[in-house]
Amino acid sequence: MSNLQTRILTAIVLGALTLWLTWIGGVGFTVFSVLIGLAMFYEWLNLTLPKQTAFSKIFGWIWLVVTGLLLVLNQPALLIIGFLLLGFLILLVAGWKRGRAWPAAGLLYCGASAASLALLRGDEPFGFTAIIFLFAVVWSTDIAAYFNGRALGGPKLAPRFSPNKTWSGAIGGAAAAVAGGILVASLVVEPGNWLVPLLALILSIVSQIGDLAESWVKRQFGAKDSGTLLPGHGGVLDRVDGLVAAAVTLYLIGAIIAEPDVPSAIFFSL
Repeated sequence: MSNLQTRILTAIVLGALTLWLTWIGGVGFTVFSVLIGLAMFYEWLNLTLPKQTAFSKIFGWIWLVVTGLLLVLNQPALLIIGFLLLGFLILLVAGWKRGRAWPAAGLLYCGASAASLALLRGDEPFGFTAIIFLFAVVWSTDIAAYFNGRALGGPKLAPRFSPNKTWSGAIGGAAAAVAGGILVASLVVEPGNWLVPLLALILSIVSQIGDLAESWVKRQFGAKDSGTLLPGHGGVLDRVDGLVAAAVTLYLIGAIIAEPDVPSAIFFSL
């Protein structure tokens, strides 16, 4: 198969699996979120510290696995977040003395990503809507940004971070994200609520920043892809960089507006 055919086939399989697990929720989706975080951390360490110290490697893996177990066991969100932050601080202090803070950043980035996805979906009745809203916003952003950027071209968005992204693509992606977000939210929220498009716009911008940030990290280490785990797509980090950044943001906004253990109730708090 050509690379394009491989990319399409991989996207279809992963998309179908993701939507099915989102539908069933519960432990299945939580385990899926944890596996995403572990795959991200594997690629992160290989990318940033191919010869990392034994402590950074062993401690980071143990801490991330225990964080995943807390998620699977459905422990309170504040316990999970506190445990993750404690591990980040320990690894940061240990790595700072050696001038290697990358493992600490990776632990927080990957752990927070897995936790946000799992906690947003949760077992309560609002989780499915929150995750589908997130997917609609991020996937609309990615698809529209790609095709709009290729069709219109124009000034580069951030050539130092990612040479191919354009302002036309970014704006088109944001517009599509707002439309997609309004469509999903209209199923549970009164039409005309101006906070819904605002939330979609914020998440779209954050997802594009997450994409640029991951591209910047790869450029720091001279890598084209973060890994080879996904045929035709490169690494897991390459595919979920925007999604996980938006997921963390949606969780934080939901935790503030609603409550930490039911962040997806944000749609009923707007």
